[in-house]
Amino acid sequence: MADKPLLSVLRGERRDPPPMWLMRQAGRYLPEYRALRATKGGFLDMAYDPEAAAEITLQPLRRFPFDGAILFSDILIVPHAIGQDLTFVAGEGPRLAPPLADASLDGLQPVLQRLEPIWATVRRVKAALAPETTFLGFAGSPWTVATYMVAGQGSREQAEARQLAYLDPGKFDAIIRRIEAVTLDYLTGQVEAGVDAVQLFDSWAGSLAPSEFERWVIEPTARIIEAFRARHPETPVIGFPKGAGGKLRAYAAETGADAVGLDETVDPHWAARELPQGLPVQGNLDPLALIAGGATLEAAVKRILDAFADRPHIFNLGHGIQQTTPIAHVEELVRLVKGR
Repeated sequence: MADKPLLSVLRGERRDPPPMWLMRQAGRYLPEYRALRATKGGFLDMAYDPEAAAEITLQPLRRFPFDGAILFSDILIVPHAIGQDLTFVAGEGPRLAPPLADASLDGLQPVLQRLEPIWATVRRVKAALAPETTFLGFAGSPWTVATYMVAGQGSREQAEARQLAYLDPGKFDAIIRRIEAVTLDYLTGQVEAGVDAVQLFDSWAGSLAPSEFERWVIEPTARIIEAFRARHPETPVIGFPKGAGGKLRAYAAETGADAVGLDETVDPHWAARELPQGLPVQGNLDPLALIAGGATLEAAVKRILDAFADRPHIFNLGHGIQQTTPIAHVEELVRLVKGR
């Protein structure tokens, strides 16, 4: 069996240099991605086209010696399968209808076959992937997915979802539980199609008060991981609660995640000191430091590598790579991390 450095780290092994991949590494900073999108149409069209989505997943691996491939898809595939209509508005982002702030979850008709093209993409990528490359699947965590389902779109403060969770926790819990059930089957299908590990993206975890964080981030994530592990005990789960800050300690201790992703606001030395001993961590270069390049990039990379010198570590960004990131800076990042 081929050695997969990234997968080994997720299972608790320290590697030097650390393996690396970048969130949103398959995306708009690559000219080949922009060229394909110009011929294939909108984002959703590509996500549901297994041939196009597989090609996009593989594109960054042809340029850079990354240790992981991340499935090209979107966290809103799950609410689409639950029964909301999903569209992407140019320049404005996704729209889900009807927004559940004003509509009943019971009025949605599940369309679970919408998950199948994603699984087809996984099979295509797996067949083409180098054996030493770890293949990462993913889904959105229930809280973050719920914020879109409730508001019908993204928002910076997630006010609609937070308000519904306070005013009608029973309804909000029903939404969370439905997301959990579909997410579990969605991730199971990804594993059966060929992914080696999965990541749960909780992009809006930072908007919650501590007690709400426990109820709507930690508890649903823990339930998904427990059920997922019962089905796939050998498949690691990375939890990424963006913006969690000091609540990362509780998240790491209580969710059961095999590794924890750190956003760029987390002090890596604090994380190395405060998170459970031996827990693999992932992160956490500021995407804007990557855009800056030069001495700024070099110093930021060194600080992260030094902080996690004695812990299983996957080098990554603290969030997704930006569209304006120069290709040359990604090449320099690889050299700084891997020494080549």
